[in-house]
Amino acid sequence: MTKFDEQMAKYKEAIKKYNIEIDVALVEKAAKGLGPSIYNADSSGVACSDKSEKERVVTNFLKKKLGLNESDEELMKAVDEVCETMGKSNPMKYRAIFYALLAKKFGKESVYNA
Repeated sequence: MTKFDEQMAKYKEAIKKYNIEIDVALVEKAAKGLGPSIYNADSSGVACSDKSEKERVVTNFLKKKLGLNESDEELMKAVDEVCETMGKSNPMKYRAIFYALLAKKFGKESVYNA
């Protein structure tokens, strides 16, 4: 089993455990798009309790990667919704799942089909 396969196994386990409705293929594409950062303990997750982290998700992912131009308030609301979806008690909100959920929410799954 490759390191990537091991990481995907963790994602699948989290999706099942927290009953998250997301296509595993989309999560896999998001994980590949994140590159080596998925193996780093600090960068592999999103810290929903950290305001600056959530602001980086809005700026670097939603605006730059997905090309969204909604208001910062609306985008932050979406980030907060995904934090809720992934579970308040869940300490590890995997970035690949987080980004896949945001892409799905905004209908931008095609970003990962390139």
